[in-house]
Amino acid sequence: MTDISVLLADDHPLMRESFRALLDASPGFTAIGEAGTGAEAVRLARQHRPDVVLMDVRMPEMDGIEATRQICAETSAVRVLILTTFDLDEYVYAALQAGASGFLVKDATAAELLNGIRLVASGEALLAPRVTRRLIDAFTKQGKPLSGTPRGLETITEREREVLTLIAGGLSNTEIAQHLHLGVGTVKTHIGRLLHKLAARDRAQLVIAAYESGLVAAQGAGWNSN
Repeated sequence: MTDISVLLADDHPLMRESFRALLDASPGFTAIGEAGTGAEAVRLARQHRPDVVLMDVRMPEMDGIEATRQICAETSAVRVLILTTFDLDEYVYAALQAGASGFLVKDATAAELLNGIRLVASGEALLAPRVTRRLIDAFTKQGKPLSGTPRGLETITEREREVLTLIAGGLSNTEIAQHLHLGVGTVKTHIGRLLHKLAARDRAQLVIAAYESGLVAAQGAGWNSN
């Protein structure tokens, strides 16, 4: 199995050095470059096509949100994992819209960081329930505008709608299976169909589709679980 290639994008050299030291010491990972600005992150992502970009939000020249948008617009093969100073970062929703596949808090443990990179590289989304609950709060409290029903939503089945609602609530596949009394394999099949029908690249985009369509607010299921 080939190593997971990671591009490190952060404007603090010490932060990049610490991430590189961790990756260099961990089998299965390769740090293929470092970027100190958003513009440099876009250029290096275009040049090296890493599996994952570890992206800080606040950077000079171009912030991490715009860099994520440009990288994800160019290719679906490169996944972006956003680094936030706090899990209540106000940029969470914008980063998801830009194409980010997940979030990590900067004080995450080494194990959490490596597991997050593996998860995102495999095509999953790293969205903790506390993050998805904050997104829903943003819709209800701030009245974020809806963009209308995402293309393909009218084609999903009632069971797929239930699965999508629970995904938007931050539930894992195992938790969804338990909630709906299904096998985990069946849940994965439903998710695969949702990805296809909604033309979504990963689980994070399914979350955005559920929020923007009003599905979560309309059904109110799943997202308030601990």
